[in-house]
Amino acid sequence: MTSFVTWFASAIVYGTVIMYGALGETLTQKSGQLNLGVPGMVFLGGFAGFAGAFMYEKTAASTNEFLLVLIPLLCGFGGGALGGLLYSFMTVVLKANQNVTGLALTFLGVGIGSFGGIYVLADAGFQSFATASETAKLFNWNINANVEAGVFGDMFLSYGFMIYAAIVLAVILFVVFKYTRVGLNLRAVGESPATADAAGINVNRYKMVASTIGGGICGLGGMVYVIMYSRGGWSTVNNIEALGWLAVALVIFSNWKPLNAIWGSYLFAFLFWFYNYFPTVTGIVLPTYAPYLTQMLPYVVTIVIIVLFNFRKKKENQPPAALGLSYFREER
Repeated sequence: MTSFVTWFASAIVYGTVIMYGALGETLTQKSGQLNLGVPGMVFLGGFAGFAGAFMYEKTAASTNEFLLVLIPLLCGFGGGALGGLLYSFMTVVLKANQNVTGLALTFLGVGIGSFGGIYVLADAGFQSFATASETAKLFNWNINANVEAGVFGDMFLSYGFMIYAAIVLAVILFVVFKYTRVGLNLRAVGESPATADAAGINVNRYKMVASTIGGGICGLGGMVYVIMYSRGGWSTVNNIEALGWLAVALVIFSNWKPLNAIWGSYLFAFLFWFYNYFPTVTGIVLPTYAPYLTQMLPYVVTIVIIVLFNFRKKKENQPPAALGLSYFREER
């Protein structure tokens, strides 16, 4: 039972990173922008959030708890938003190919984060593991650590505030998309930018704002990985890139619906860590090559879901009609 609870708790934290990436990309794709640079933006947000926290802890004579939380949040969001802004400028203003630009952003983000990490480690005295321990302690503070609530507490109350904030964000996006004028305009831009333009909606503005904010939300996912999952440590962070690709798959898996991204992200993380916890929980020994196969499970499930939904052929399960297409106003 203890092993299952650990598996469950790990999936919640790990899945939250995927959820932030998926929510950010869902917001971007609702405007018709297909940004495959999610791994790069998640990586940028993770490095920026960590670097901000690490430098503040290192340089401040006396740290302030409010700033220990605010600085990584702003830096993580800002790092991802900067990537989203660059992407939107290239694709909306310069009309560059969205697929190529997104892939280039992935390589750029991972490269900048990895290169910057070298200097953070150098600043730590070339240690192999630099940490922002005070920040991590605040982000991982939870109710269960102070009020013993048994198995229920271990499974549902043992997480930092960013875990619950992701669920709240998903609900907010659902409400915005479905019940607000901004959400209606955003969906109109993604479905038919020419029609939206004719109705007086500033298509380029919606695309750029959605891509930038979406990138910022992706960046928060990277910050959560480094500060919460890695406990404030920056060393081997290659998994961030893999989680970015899982976030892209989750957008399709969830049918561009924020609420579906909640349970979908936890399912993805649960399957991703299948090889690590399944033998302990069940006592069944897996072969040595099992990790390589079981880590494919989230992608396999995504393909199966896509096939099943396409058989149903419902409009609500389809991506925005103008997704990935540049809008040229003169062709309206």
